[in-house]
Amino acid sequence: MSTIEDVARLAGVAPTTAKRALREPEKLTPATLARVQQAIEQLHYEPDLRAGGLRAGQSSIIGLIVGSILEPFFAQFARTATRVLADSGYTLIISENEYSAARELEELRRLYGLRVAGIMLRPGYGAESRDYLTRLTGRGVGIVEYDYAPPHSPYSSVTLDNPRAMYSAVEYLHGLGHRRIAALGTYHPVIHPEERSRTFPEAMNACGLRVYPEYQRVTLLTEDTAYSLTHELLGLPQPPTALIALAGTQAIGAYRAIRERGLQIPGDLSLLTFDDYPWTALVEPPITVMDQPVEEMARATTALMLAHLEGQPVSEHRMFPSRLIVRGSTAPPAAALAAAHGRAAG
Repeated sequence: MSTIEDVARLAGVAPTTAKRALREPEKLTPATLARVQQAIEQLHYEPDLRAGGLRAGQSSIIGLIVGSILEPFFAQFARTATRVLADSGYTLIISENEYSAARELEELRRLYGLRVAGIMLRPGYGAESRDYLTRLTGRGVGIVEYDYAPPHSPYSSVTLDNPRAMYSAVEYLHGLGHRRIAALGTYHPVIHPEERSRTFPEAMNACGLRVYPEYQRVTLLTEDTAYSLTHELLGLPQPPTALIALAGTQAIGAYRAIRERGLQIPGDLSLLTFDDYPWTALVEPPITVMDQPVEEMARATTALMLAHLEGQPVSEHRMFPSRLIVRGSTAPPAAALAAAHGRAAG
């Protein structure tokens, strides 16, 4: 690889002059700047941004830990965050914790090895990484959590208003006449401690409904587990008439299972999911969703990170509202429709 010294030698200038062409080009004469730029192009020279940032005492690298690289929510989040940070001169490195704090600990250590200036973190479930996060902040690494914030977390965070979103989802399905509603995941303080599954029984109770014990399963936010769970639920003597997928990838698994069983949506079963992905509007029928403002959440997260890097004391918890988008995958259950027709005929 070419070095800045190689560039300087080819351009016939001092190394400090070659460096100035990159950092302060306005301070060079047009002729000198042109010679250095020509040498850079001829040698295909690329500056080592990481090393330069470390010499200046401030890394230009930000870490982004996502829950799952297969979840489009995180891809959309990463794209927006990358653009915003690039405008401020930072480079983003993306890592994955698979929703596990134990796996997260490994990724945090790798990122610190690269001397990142800050980490935007979708926390994994469990306590294994909490002590190390405290150690990182003591070393000056900025931490901002997004999408999920563990109870009593000391870090700034950006999340969806998940409790209100779940209440809206249940109230909507209840209003259609559904009484047997299942969520694809039951709250567990260690394995599955997120707000959507925790709020689901509360939202059901508020509508005068109960969660059937046979519908309750502790599971992960993945397509395969949602696929298996949907098959289990639909094989019960009294299956649910409506399903709520807690994430977009879960909805894919549920949709596959429903189709494999030869059931019709929404005639036999209504399906509602969190996350408005392109496929949800393209399938037939299109899927009713609780939409998240992903780009706004990503911009808010990066703004908190940049404020920290600029030395501003920040301790903020931002919560964004969701939006119910009603499509063709939800309708009154067959029994409710039959009763309505009976009353009309009477």
